[in-house]
Amino acid sequence: MNADWFSSVAARARVHAALGDPGRLAIVDRLLLGDASPGELGQALGLPTNLLAHHLKLLQEAGVVERRRSEGDRRRTYLRLIPQSLSGLLPAAARPAPRIVFVCTHNSARSQLAAALWSRTSTVPATSAGTQPAAHVHPQAIALARHHGLDLRQAETRHVEQTVHPDDLVVAVCDAAHEQLAQITGTDRLHWSIPDPVRTGNDDAFERAYTDIADRVQRLAPAVHLPQE
Repeated sequence: MNADWFSSVAARARVHAALGDPGRLAIVDRLLLGDASPGELGQALGLPTNLLAHHLKLLQEAGVVERRRSEGDRRRTYLRLIPQSLSGLLPAAARPAPRIVFVCTHNSARSQLAAALWSRTSTVPATSAGTQPAAHVHPQAIALARHHGLDLRQAETRHVEQTVHPDDLVVAVCDAAHEQLAQITGTDRLHWSIPDPVRTGNDDAFERAYTDIADRVQRLAPAVHLPQE
């Protein structure tokens, strides 16, 4: 038997086996459009802690999900889907929304890039905001956007309380913002656990953030549409 062929098929078989349980498939459905902590998953799906831990262990071993520590509350961890492991999987359900608002702490990099990428991809209107907005968009974000054909030169930062409407679909692209937004009721929210490139300040960190955001925008855009009148 060809070793390369067997290795590839065995990896695919592990993914199929990992998804062959309703609880684990429900976890993947929940993580398809946004990240979540184990506690958030357990609450959303009604799974007891020991069973959830068992499912997550199998999904991690199969390379379907990965775990990362929060940049906000360091005691927390977040689980995220590894999209390459589910190359044929599409969003499970449509999300009607009149507008999408991308939120991070300072509204200076990740949320600005996400809104610009979204506007290039979808007809659903988009904007961005911050829980503690900076005075201006980060210069490296502007330069990165220009490199990828986006224009953030006229972009301004905004506070989330003056931006988000009750019927908006909110996407927190920052762990700290997600944890702060948990106190806001009446908003439909997704969470993308994207490391802050400003913390390191190097070009590679900004490029990784951009690539992550671009991939997530491509996955979410087909699932979001304007409400029917």
